[in-house]
Amino acid sequence: MAYQQVHYGQSQPSPSKEYILKDSSSLLGERRPYDRSEGWMGLRGGGRDKLTSTYDLVEQMQYLYVRVVKAKDLPNNPITGSCDPYVEVKLGNYKGTTKHFDKRSSPEWNQVFSFSKERIQSTHLEVYVKDREMMMARDECVGSVVFDLNEVPTRVPPDSPLAPQWYRLGDRRGDGKVRGEVMLAVWMGTQADEAFPNAWHADAAAVSHGEGVSNIRSKVYVSPKLWYLRVNVIEAQDVVPRDRNRFPELFVKAQAGNQVLRTRACPARSVNNNQMWNEDLVFVAAEPFEEHLVLTVEDRVHQGKDDLLARTALPLTLFEKRLDHRPVNSRWFNMERLGFGAPEESRFSTKIHLRVCLEGAYHVMDESTMYISDTRPTARQLWKQPIGILEVGILGAEGLVPMKAKDDRGTTDAYCIAKYGQKWVRTTTIVDSFSPRWNEQYTWEVYDPCTVITLGVFDNGHLWAGPPARDMRIGKVRIRLSTLEMDRIHRHAYPLVVLQPSGLKKMGELHLAVRFTCLSVSSVIYLYGQPLLPKMHYVHPFTVGQVDSLRHQAMSIVAARLGRAEPPLRKETVEYMLDVDSHMWSMRRSKANFLRIISLLSGAVGAFRWLGDVCRWKSPVTTLLVHVLFLILLCFPELILPTGFLYMFLIGLWNYRRRPSQPPEMDAKMSLAEAIHPDELDEEFDTFPTTKPHDLVRLRYDRLRSVAARIQTVVGDMATQGERFRSLLSWRDPRATGLFLVVCLAAAVLLYVTPFQVVALLVGLYVLRHPRFRSKQPSVPSNFFKRLPSRIDSML
Repeated sequence: MAYQQVHYGQSQPSPSKEYILKDSSSLLGERRPYDRSEGWMGLRGGGRDKLTSTYDLVEQMQYLYVRVVKAKDLPNNPITGSCDPYVEVKLGNYKGTTKHFDKRSSPEWNQVFSFSKERIQSTHLEVYVKDREMMMARDECVGSVVFDLNEVPTRVPPDSPLAPQWYRLGDRRGDGKVRGEVMLAVWMGTQADEAFPNAWHADAAAVSHGEGVSNIRSKVYVSPKLWYLRVNVIEAQDVVPRDRNRFPELFVKAQAGNQVLRTRACPARSVNNNQMWNEDLVFVAAEPFEEHLVLTVEDRVHQGKDDLLARTALPLTLFEKRLDHRPVNSRWFNMERLGFGAPEESRFSTKIHLRVCLEGAYHVMDESTMYISDTRPTARQLWKQPIGILEVGILGAEGLVPMKAKDDRGTTDAYCIAKYGQKWVRTTTIVDSFSPRWNEQYTWEVYDPCTVITLGVFDNGHLWAGPPARDMRIGKVRIRLSTLEMDRIHRHAYPLVVLQPSGLKKMGELHLAVRFTCLSVSSVIYLYGQPLLPKMHYVHPFTVGQVDSLRHQAMSIVAARLGRAEPPLRKETVEYMLDVDSHMWSMRRSKANFLRIISLLSGAVGAFRWLGDVCRWKSPVTTLLVHVLFLILLCFPELILPTGFLYMFLIGLWNYRRRPSQPPEMDAKMSLAEAIHPDELDEEFDTFPTTKPHDLVRLRYDRLRSVAARIQTVVGDMATQGERFRSLLSWRDPRATGLFLVVCLAAAVLLYVTPFQVVALLVGLYVLRHPRFRSKQPSVPSNFFKRLPSRIDSML
């Protein structure tokens, strides 16, 4: 693959061209496949036959793999009387080592080393078994094995793994003595080999051993299975308050993990201090269910003080999993009374009546519905068959900017994360490169074409010795599957754009090859008429506040669970991929959304302007043609609807010539990120709650008040017009209502005795009359409507 080189110091393209999507087909050079008949050295010559591989979207990168399994019969050191063996694999200037074992003559390592073919300048592979000498300057070499790279076999999946063999260790002094044996397997393969993700890569030889090496490897993660936990708190009985001289204000507080919800506080209305709530509390729970549902009954003594009266903890495995809207059975649970010293006071337990279930018919949303990647319900029994396959080839990146300093120079250790549905993938970290090449291909099952895959590029901050840093974001790309042509490979270079406190910055380009393969066209067409979310979201919907709260609870659980994997997906990367801050206030986003609305209304505004020009006879020919069309439709009203649909059909055919040939990308211009005011940008990156000085907060508050005042005026005007329309029949203005009723009666009589075509003809000719018959004064209906009363008079 040959990427275009980025020459720093040359003139940069204009912002309009810098942030656009590019077709990367011309940037991707086709590499010649490896011919297994030519051996290792044949890679540098000509070849004829292409190896079959599932990696058809990316370049096949050749690697030399060395699997060190174990050793046996290693001789003891005559000085120490033992052997502390480890293996050193050397290929040219690259050298990798296994861990050493103390006093073991038959160790087992089972470790794989990989060497990129492009970095190799040697024709021989050397494998040494050495004895670690703590008291000596150099470790003693027990024996070695040398391989000629021309004789190394080739393996491409789905071939079975190459069987390791025992090799005798020869002495470097050439005395012919056998110094034990080592079991090895050496083969040449590609990145499609199953040994690739866990192999030690020579390209990362400088990385610190231990956690640094594990953080380099590519991995596939699966999000935890999330459930909605619905707790219906019905009532509590035998609640004993600490202060017997007052009626307690009781409420129930429920906690599941870090999520805490409570019912309303109501005064007890019975002698036994029984209380009825019948409220639903909804939580998010993840399998395996590690947390308990902790319920407490508390008494609100006064503001800021609550007395804990009873408590119970219930395991989540105790509750039923519901797959539809049918109600589950309620149950009584005993609660432990707290704060009572005398045994006779706590002899009878408090009881709470609950209806609890794990909802399996909902889809637990951990991402915004605007770019959701999965719509399936939690319960696998309710899943439908997939309708397609999504294949993504993460080719590489180009022109990345330095993200950190190392050895007094800028460097970037980049990796890519892709998230679709419950499956997350993380590529290998390419160390110290501004143009990393991953060439990794991944596959997802698609259940709905109207979903979005998200890809993010990050700088790995956990490779080197010292305190770990955050994985810095380099950029993000979203691709909506419905915008892709099916069964076609889309190769594009997506701009990686990040909004920073200093402004908008292009961090590089991400090269992708994407293919959406449809298994059944009829299934895809059928889905376009189905609801986006499962049935339960419409039968028993959540409120807007609940949806937002539950989404953030789900994001927190996903980030915590993925952070416990090895290597972990860091919290900052998961939150960036899931857009955790999309709900935060931003003046820039508000302006951008307002302009989106204006853009949508521009078509209707343009149509009204055209109609106004027709009515003003700005173009007499156009006005006469409109008259002719109006008369035709008036004489044949049954043609109105067919003509409208035919017109839309012809517009669609006309727009087909200018249809988008590329999927959409992050639009910096539409987002108003190119020319944002510095203070608005600083406000967008402010924490919540704010940490800015009081004077700056007051300034921003006043600016927000001015914007809100304009919005308030627009909303008030809309309410005024609606109330005037309602006052036509309300007799708030008796003269106006009476006059309107007289007009309605006259119009009804007129329309009863006059054919509809005649009325429509008169109205149409009146609207399209010549300007010399028009008055510059407002019309009578407009004047009458503006004089109607509204409730604005009653506003304080």
